[in-house]
Amino acid sequence: MTGWLTEAVPRGRVAAFRTLVYLFVAADLVVFTPWVRTRVDVPGDLYQPLLIGRLLPLPTPDPALVGVVFWVLLVAALLAATGRAPRLLGWTVFALYFEWMIVAMSYGKVDHDRFGLLVALAALPTAGRARHGDPTRTEAGGWALRVTQIAVICTYFLAAWAKFRFGGLDWATGSVLARAIIRRGTDLADVIAQVPHLLIVAQFGILAFELLSPLVFVVPARWRTAVVGFFYSFHLATIATITISFAPHLVAMTAFLPLEKVRPVLLARRLIGRRTDPAATAPPASAGPTLAVEPVGPPASIADDPRAVTSPGSAASPGSAASGEVAGADATARP
Repeated sequence: MTGWLTEAVPRGRVAAFRTLVYLFVAADLVVFTPWVRTRVDVPGDLYQPLLIGRLLPLPTPDPALVGVVFWVLLVAALLAATGRAPRLLGWTVFALYFEWMIVAMSYGKVDHDRFGLLVALAALPTAGRARHGDPTRTEAGGWALRVTQIAVICTYFLAAWAKFRFGGLDWATGSVLARAIIRRGTDLADVIAQVPHLLIVAQFGILAFELLSPLVFVVPARWRTAVVGFFYSFHLATIATITISFAPHLVAMTAFLPLEKVRPVLLARRLIGRRTDPAATAPPASAGPTLAVEPVGPPASIADDPRAVTSPGSAASPGSAASGEVAGADATARP
């Protein structure tokens, strides 16, 4: 069991996963959850912290607290994406993002798509240093990826457990997807909803998918990427029909993928090098010196003179032209 939890992985995979996760944290602040900053506009009495927020001595959010968390977290996440100071910056990002999520989820609605991302942020500082493209293997990095994978699968399995806990079998036989389509469905969802019993079948399929998701750990390695691809296709369908993205969960799920094979920085350097290298854009040099080709034939002044005499097929020159004029003069002087 210990060997499975700490199965060594290439350091390049850890570096790529780290960069992706921290860049997403920065994007999350400005794209997906900028609304967290508006929480301070409501009365403090509406702040009902989660259990962890009640156990820890966390203050009630105010403009100063949320502003400091936002800006420090944004800068720290961008710096952590470079791989520098992985422990110091990693723990800083985890602590600040954890507080950001407590503020976000302590006013009524709690999202479960961030569990895997939070576990990744907590585990990455323990992975140590890693460079992109480094093929050497690390057990510490393997542990960080493995616990993230477990958190991703727990998100699926525990979601099914929650459905049975609060809805029972009625969740599968009810109108859950129909209500979701009415609230936030797309044109594609409207077409699907017209097919009789299809939504009920889809609800049973969702439950089966979530309950069977732990099998990803026991399938042969050569099939695991295909299974993870099916997971992504499920979320693609949810985005296309009911506009739920699960973006943090999708980022955490890349812990299953061989990210060391993706080298965007190296590709960008190659593209930039091709554009800036003058040798790559300059025309090829000629194989030898270029020879000037002079026109064959006498100059126009000699060709117009009927007395000019040149040998057929020979090239005229100023010296030969002068000799021709002298020969013509001698010929006319003779009787």
